[in-house]
Amino acid sequence: MSNIAIFASGSGTNAENIIFYLKKDKKNKISIIFSNNKNAFVIQRAINHNIKHYVFNRAEFYDTKNLLQILKNNQIDFIVLAGFLWLLPEYVIDAYPNKIINIHPALLPKFGGKGMYGMKVHEAVVANKEKESGITIHFVNKEYDKGSIIFQAKCKVLETDTPEDVAKKVHELEYAHFPVIIEKIVSTL
Repeated sequence: MSNIAIFASGSGTNAENIIFYLKKDKKNKISIIFSNNKNAFVIQRAINHNIKHYVFNRAEFYDTKNLLQILKNNQIDFIVLAGFLWLLPEYVIDAYPNKIINIHPALLPKFGGKGMYGMKVHEAVVANKEKESGITIHFVNKEYDKGSIIFQAKCKVLETDTPEDVAKKVHELEYAHFPVIIEKIVSTL
């Protein structure tokens, strides 16, 4: 069995979708959820599913290796970023080469990088009059949204679409594809 850690900064809808999906998969499980936001609803989702959770601050994340020790103590094999907004420290990336993935709410390399997350991405897509958007699932490296692309799925963007319309379409793609891709990648470990 592979033990998976999820890092999330917000409400955790993607995290919970992954939890539900992997409950059917007896080979992999979400063992712990990490958050950099003590008020994030993802913590309540972890509690609701009897999953360990750990909240940390910027100093602990970047100036110590406490999280790496927690990952090791929980025998984590794989890390999923699901709406996690901070760049991972090199010590985590080095400890988990090609074992950390992220989902981005656009078709990278467009609309990626520092500061491009959530509605900011969808607003940029609409402002640039893009004809399509979608999701990109990629490996995590030492730069925002620059890791090797694993999977992309597209949706049409209509001239009449608002950023909220695009967000809804993108969320549907996230829910449909992210858990499936996680399961496929983890099964190759």
